[in-house]
Amino acid sequence: MTQDSSAPDTTASAKIDSAVPHSARIWNYWLGGKDNYPVDEQAGDAFREIFPGITDLARDSRAFLGRAVRHLAGEAGIRQFLDIGTGLPTADNTHQIAQRVAPDARIVYVDNDPLVLAHAQALLTSTREGVTDYIDADLHDPGAVLREAARTLDLTKPVALTLMQVSGHIADYDEARSIVRTLMEALPSGSYFAFNDSVDTNQANAEATRLYNESGAAPYYLRSPQQLAGFFAGLELLEPGVVPITDWRPDPATTGAGGEVIALGGVARKP
Repeated sequence: MTQDSSAPDTTASAKIDSAVPHSARIWNYWLGGKDNYPVDEQAGDAFREIFPGITDLARDSRAFLGRAVRHLAGEAGIRQFLDIGTGLPTADNTHQIAQRVAPDARIVYVDNDPLVLAHAQALLTSTREGVTDYIDADLHDPGAVLREAARTLDLTKPVALTLMQVSGHIADYDEARSIVRTLMEALPSGSYFAFNDSVDTNQANAEATRLYNESGAAPYYLRSPQQLAGFFAGLELLEPGVVPITDWRPDPATTGAGGEVIALGGVARKP
């Protein structure tokens, strides 16, 4: 199945607020994309002035996603992916990585931002053998996510759930844990959870995030290393466990970045 490659949905575009910075557009700016507005560039520059490492974090998170998906589609044999908090399409999206390894892979993207929706309709294509779909849903409502995803994915067969730099949009930690638990409980044994997010121990990132949260944008909440590790409770962590994202199975030509930890990530299997 291939998404409609016509012009972006004007109805969705009409809902876009270009006067308030938005995390997906700012993330796109940090990754070197063009799908953002001056207000996003201003917020991104202000954040980067306090925490210059944010650009590396954005790229490292993307690279972690790539390594995790390649492993899951390859060695783990997963053919279904549920990518929540998709963000704006860039190079090497989840479906491209997975279908390069397994052309019959089925991918469902989940986001509730109208700009993401508009671009997803235009850019998220698929191999002939596989499926790529997009659903407009909110992580705060995992039941709706699962109902919509079941139209494309067979939830009786293993699925890889991915949450990359997304859980901080949920203010309450217990609620965030509960949402992940609800999603994983609905998936069968042999499913996987791939996750990364930023820690609260980097002072520059914490200060930049505090000021960002005062800008009028939807706030983001950093968490302790122990809290991030807690998202994997009840699952079987793959080696090397919950580690700095640059240290999770790095490509042979690269090494971990070293220095102060900014984000942690891991991949785990549902027993």
